[in-house]
Amino acid sequence: METRPDSPPNGSAPAGDGTKKLGKRIEKVSHTAEQVWDRTRDSFSEMGDALDIKGRVDRHPYGTVAAAIGIGYVLGGGLFTPLTGGIVRLGLRIGLRLAVLPLLKQEVAELVEGLEDEDVTTGKRQGARRTRTRGDEP
Repeated sequence: METRPDSPPNGSAPAGDGTKKLGKRIEKVSHTAEQVWDRTRDSFSEMGDALDIKGRVDRHPYGTVAAAIGIGYVLGGGLFTPLTGGIVRLGLRIGLRLAVLPLLKQEVAELVEGLEDEDVTTGKRQGARRTRTRGDEP
């Protein structure tokens, strides 16, 4: 049985032809990956320019670090932890005190003004009331 170079014995294509097809596929995939990488890099640079990250870091370094820590905490899964629950409860407690305290001061001030106006109109003396005992004269 004699084999010819253009017709291999098992009926498969010549070895050089398969290598060329594989090489073309690898080249095509490589070119596509390069295009995706370029688009991704351009998108990130455009986003960085739009957000002006370098300028923000220069203007507000501590705020930027705090934002990065907060984003990392949330992305790291710290949002639904007991620590976060305690921080939220403390924040609510402080916030309510800060919100309610001015309202209470205003109400007490209005109450005191109302009592002072009542004392002035009735002619009563301000100050502590004194209780009468048997020996006191009217």
